[in-house]
Amino acid sequence: MTGRQGLGAWAELLRISALFTVPGDALAGAAAAGVRPGPRTALAVGSSLCLYSAGMALNDWADREEDAVERPGRPIPSGRIRPGAALAAAGALTAAGVALAACAGRRPAAVAGALAGTVWAYDLGLKHTPAGPAAMAAARSLDLLLGAAASSGAASSAAASGAAASGAAGAGLRRALASAGMLGVHTYAVTAVSRRETQGGAPATALAALAGTAVLAVLTGGGSGVLCAVAPAASRPRLPAEHGPVAALAGRGPADVLWALAGAAPAGPGADRSPGTARDTAGGALAAGLRLVAAGGLAGGIVGGLRALAAGDRGGLRALAAGDRGGLRAVAGAAMAGMYAATAGRPLLHAALNPSPPLTQRAVGGGIRAMIPLQAALAARAGSPGTALALAGLVPVARRLARKVSPT
Repeated sequence: MTGRQGLGAWAELLRISALFTVPGDALAGAAAAGVRPGPRTALAVGSSLCLYSAGMALNDWADREEDAVERPGRPIPSGRIRPGAALAAAGALTAAGVALAACAGRRPAAVAGALAGTVWAYDLGLKHTPAGPAAMAAARSLDLLLGAAASSGAASSAAASGAAASGAAGAGLRRALASAGMLGVHTYAVTAVSRRETQGGAPATALAALAGTAVLAVLTGGGSGVLCAVAPAASRPRLPAEHGPVAALAGRGPADVLWALAGAAPAGPGADRSPGTARDTAGGALAAGLRLVAAGGLAGGIVGGLRALAAGDRGGLRALAAGDRGGLRAVAGAAMAGMYAATAGRPLLHAALNPSPPLTQRAVGGGIRAMIPLQAALAARAGSPGTALALAGLVPVARRLARKVSPT
């Protein structure tokens, strides 16, 4: 095997395309803690990348016998990487990740230690148990909290030391709990769908994950009215027949749930369009974006979210035009929430309609890539639109690499 082939094998083992979903955890954690990213945030990012890569190597080492049957092309069963080398890499990367976090302070080191323990417990024992999705969700939540702890400590280190710095890190952790919880919910859903990706998924699991995606999009996009504005079935929008299986779902059980979560408002001549209704708020706008996700994919989701915001929060757009940070936050939040819903929602809908292995694997891949816009939406929600827009720039890079190296 040539050197280039060896590098390709390691890139595949470490899921290099999925690595782009990792830095946003620490950056979203810093935003949630209410501080600007700094040098210690960079240490948290480095720690996260090491621990994530360690988990990927350990995962393939632990699953080498199963992969020899179900995925013989993977680096270890195909003979391109020796099992011992993968295990050694997992150990070295884990040590490096904890060491980098320790450079940011004692509390980040403690969080990184808990994260490393969760990763090893998942790969070596919990993955194939009912606790598997919860363990993976805990790992991703801890990764965001690692960024919050490191960045909070950095913010206070110039003015305080010792117990005061540790207290600031603790306060940052508490402020970041909500964002960590939302990231954990998404991770739980993706992990639950992935448990049967090689044999074919379960429609109910994909639908539940899709429902969770809709809720998270609403929460991160600032559209609380979406969940409240559930229209009667007779007045919900009907997609044109050319949308095929999506239109076939309209008016039936699963669709009722999805339209309710999307907050479809009455669209008839007598529909209430007064200020404050779901159709004339950022929430109603986001609902339109979610409907476009099902019909038109990524571009439709982003455009729908912004169009909804334009229709329902003109004051926010005027504030943006005047240079107001709150307006930028509203626009960034709506755009990132729409992008998240599109990236995760469309493949999940396809997997619910046809839970074949290829479509289930595509849904899992979409869920992994959707981590980036979700992190961006969380950053915008916390008042850091600049971080959100910077993270959005990673989306096309991750998508391009995913065509060459599978993130799953």
